Amino acid sequence: MIELIVTERCTSCNVCVEVCPTNVLDAVPDAPPAIARQEDCQTCFMCELYCSADAIYVAPDCEKPTPVDEDQILASGLLGEFRRHHGWDEWKGLYPNDHWRMENVFLRARDMAIAEAAARRRETEGTGRQ
Repeated sequence: MIELIVTERCTSCNVCVEVCPTNVLDAVPDAPPAIARQEDCQTCFMCELYCSADAIYVAPDCEKPTPVDEDQILASGLLGEFRRHHGWDEWKGLYPNDHWRMENVFLRARDMAIAEAAARRRETEGTGRQ
């Protein structure tokens, strides 16, 4: 869940506002965006991925907010880690960008779910139960 926008790093470009699929952030004139609807965050990391200023921290817990200390997050090296590990922007060529491969993971999961449902249906039909 999105936890932090570091004001000193944020360029107020509002790209994070534009890419958020659940409209968690609100643009604020001449200021960093506001985390307006944190409970709607799906923890997709899109805001963090698109933040070229490395000003956003998204905690991995998608169920509830995680208290964070800005100084600890700044010192941890976590800001921008998602972008680095996916080879975005200035990290291109230094890290592999495997983010695009998720489509294949989702397609395999869909096919497995379809196969499992068909097997359950055959099993139910074979026993005469409904």
